[in-house]
Amino acid sequence: MKIYTKTGDKGTTSLVYGSRVKKNDVLVEAYGTCDEANSMIGLALAHLNSEFFSEKDEIMDIFHQIQTTLFHVGAELATPAGKEVKWKLHAEDTVKLENWIDKYDAELTALNNFILPGGHPAGAAFHVARTVVRRAERLASSIGDDTSPEVMAYLNRLSDFLFVAGRFINQRLGSKESELHSER
Repeated sequence: MKIYTKTGDKGTTSLVYGSRVKKNDVLVEAYGTCDEANSMIGLALAHLNSEFFSEKDEIMDIFHQIQTTLFHVGAELATPAGKEVKWKLHAEDTVKLENWIDKYDAELTALNNFILPGGHPAGAAFHVARTVVRRAERLASSIGDDTSPEVMAYLNRLSDFLFVAGRFINQRLGSKESELHSER
């Protein structure tokens, strides 16, 4: 199978089931932004490969699950309204995120101020992934009633978990968070 098909050379792409839309269609923007977030999570994990901390294997496994689920989110967003979604999200997917948020947030020092994204390259990449997921959420929301509630809840909770994950990684790897100062 060739990588290139030439079918998108005129600015259109296929949704699931083959219907064609412009590449700047909100559906394409939404699932493309999920793909972008997935890639940024991959970058964060690549930064963790050379690090050691006790929860590393668990974190890597969790994010493998998340990356797989993000593909499912993309598949849902790429399925035209009224068509069967082959890889449907379920409420349990969001519950998993909530459980991970609770688990890792309990190990973090409490925040007294806003923090600036940064720290260890993996933690910083998780923060970037968080902002990309927020954009995906805004795009999915702009689709309207055709976006499943499970997709909206999952993206909302995923951005929360990425915030916690960024903080957790920074804390475990000894990267101090910079707090936002009110004076400029």
